[in-house]
Amino acid sequence: MPLTIAVVAAEPSGDLLGAALMVALKSRHADISFIGVGGPEMAAAGLHSRIPLEKLSVMGIFEVLPRLPELLKLRRNLRDWLIAQKPDIFIGIDAPDFNLGLARALKSEGIRTIQYVSPTVWAWKQKRVTKIRASVDMVLCLFPFEESFLHEHDVAATYVGHPMADQLPMEPDRRAARERLGLPEHARILALLPGSRSGEVERIAGPFLQTAVEVSDQLEGLHVVVPLVNKITRSLFEEKAAPFQTHLKLILVDRHAADVMAAADVVLLASGTATLQGLLSKRPMVVGYRLNVLTYALIRLFRMIKIPYVAIANLLCGEMLAPEFIQKRCRAELMTPAVLQMFGNDEHTSGIEQRYAEIHLQLRRDAAASAAEAVLDQLGYADSHV
Repeated sequence: MPLTIAVVAAEPSGDLLGAALMVALKSRHADISFIGVGGPEMAAAGLHSRIPLEKLSVMGIFEVLPRLPELLKLRRNLRDWLIAQKPDIFIGIDAPDFNLGLARALKSEGIRTIQYVSPTVWAWKQKRVTKIRASVDMVLCLFPFEESFLHEHDVAATYVGHPMADQLPMEPDRRAARERLGLPEHARILALLPGSRSGEVERIAGPFLQTAVEVSDQLEGLHVVVPLVNKITRSLFEEKAAPFQTHLKLILVDRHAADVMAAADVVLLASGTATLQGLLSKRPMVVGYRLNVLTYALIRLFRMIKIPYVAIANLLCGEMLAPEFIQKRCRAELMTPAVLQMFGNDEHTSGIEQRYAEIHLQLRRDAAASAAEAVLDQLGYADSHV
């Protein structure tokens, strides 16, 4: 029986998740058409995208405000179009501020709804769990603690594992990664990952570069390698790096963050998904982050954050194995000693790598296949390979 599945992603990471899920679904059910919103990966997997993904990609409370009327109009138009198309099921991938409202409207029309990637209600704005319960029939969780949290709040959820854990090897090959990047086999290497968005690079690049200079002053021959996701962030980082060029052996790389992490001895990175990638790469990390000042003030004022750590790697480990330097503490004089400790303490970093390997095993669940089975189960096609 033919199926029409609506899928909406609003970020490049969601585009990758959506594409893998679509491929897994098609391998289990022969006759599926996909409609919704996605990027090039989802388009290659067969999505008819109603809106370019870039129109939805925006982050932060005050960053969203100037575009809010446009985003609300896009969601209304997309909602009306999807209701007219009558898909068998709707899957919102991450982007809960956009997708949950859309899901709720579709659910009220009798369309089954799934949220793939749990909103971080366990971290902040926990009252949103009521909205999740009203909006979706199922949440597909990337982390095990999300499933238990949602069950405690009467939300149907299933843990499917994290696709990045499936993709990255249990034992990263540092030598091969250095060869691919053209880096010296025996050099000391510090990886800098100052974020994937322009605003992040604008706020974080300066203190990260100053930290790299101070570490380089104490570690002769240090190579500093920076993967950048696109031309915009590269251009911005180059501008920020200009005053530091004479003090650093600085190597910029287009994309290839996984290789850069695998090649590094230590990673200094922005909080976010990159810390999970660092964990899966088994690399000792130091985490720094600065939010938009107004966004951070609002979060502090309303005491929105309910978790002991900011970095997902620390949350998964249940301890601060990656030191965190957030907002005003994201300064070179504080981060430099932490980075140097990671370079100079083999026993400490060996323990970190072992713990990261344990977490990696827990997250390996063949996520795309597990998610596809959960979707088909909602449609009454469990374990289907038609």
